[in-house]
Amino acid sequence: MDKPLMWPLYRLKTAPSLGFLRNNLAFWSGLLALALEISLAESGLQPPTDRPYLRYFLILALAYFGLAPFLLRSPEKRAKRQAKDNFYAMAFLFLNALNLATSKFTVIPAIFFPSPDRILSVLIEDFNYLILVCLYASAKLLICGFFSGALAGLITGVAIGFSKSSAYWLNPLIKILGPIPPTAWIPIVLVAFPTTWAGGVFLIALSVWFPTSIMTSSGILNVQNAYFEVSSTLGAKRVYQIFLVGIPAAMPLIFTGLFSGACASFLTLMTAEMVGVKNGIGWYINWQREMLSYANVYAGLIVIAISFYSLITLFFKVRDRALVWQKGMIKW
Repeated sequence: MDKPLMWPLYRLKTAPSLGFLRNNLAFWSGLLALALEISLAESGLQPPTDRPYLRYFLILALAYFGLAPFLLRSPEKRAKRQAKDNFYAMAFLFLNALNLATSKFTVIPAIFFPSPDRILSVLIEDFNYLILVCLYASAKLLICGFFSGALAGLITGVAIGFSKSSAYWLNPLIKILGPIPPTAWIPIVLVAFPTTWAGGVFLIALSVWFPTSIMTSSGILNVQNAYFEVSSTLGAKRVYQIFLVGIPAAMPLIFTGLFSGACASFLTLMTAEMVGVKNGIGWYINWQREMLSYANVYAGLIVIAISFYSLITLFFKVRDRALVWQKGMIKW
């Protein structure tokens, strides 16, 4: 056969995407999960769902992992995708084992361990209430508390870093009140604040205030005096030194404090919603737990995991943009 006629077959045989498909463990692991889901009958002990949501999810996942080798032409992207292949394969194996243990054979209590189908049905059918209502309420509470605490922490940290008199009065206050867990203030907050929502904002702000104050003051105190001396020699006033010399130089530690505060605020948010706030993801999980609706509980946990992961990822994107010269020192 002439070479021009053989050329398409040669290209098809030697295409790197086909070799990548042969080594795509995630695809075959997902295919195994789909085959077992279709071939094995339900045990009948799990409440049925209106639609086979797990099958839909596996089909979409297989479409993605099957097409990825052909769509990723860049060697860097293929290598990055290949590096995560084992993790995705294990995730499919875990999903497959969970489906077998719950839906197919029910070897674990059905009331406490719902099938993946039931969890997916909650995420889809209860989307309007779970996502649009509860997640919105949690986001509003978290944003108000986080930015209030971050602002208070920045003000306190800057005051301690630039003023000895402020450090004299504020340092003991931070050392005494800061280490107290914010959740320990719940009995006082329920009495002192007019609404549980305002109390929740205070608790979240308190959890962010302490690490932000400590890291901001430490960052400013560790700035080299030469920076302030040079700016003073050039005629810089005190305000200029604070906002254009001290704070920018302390930004790496400030972001570290904000990151610690963000992680603490997530825990405080869930506690505040489970204790008194009448809406939100934490409240939803506690409510569904009392109703023994564990499919809704796991769905709420999945929403929390995805939401908080997205927030932390966004936080590091902002950090990398603000501190482009330090990008890569702290990985996420």
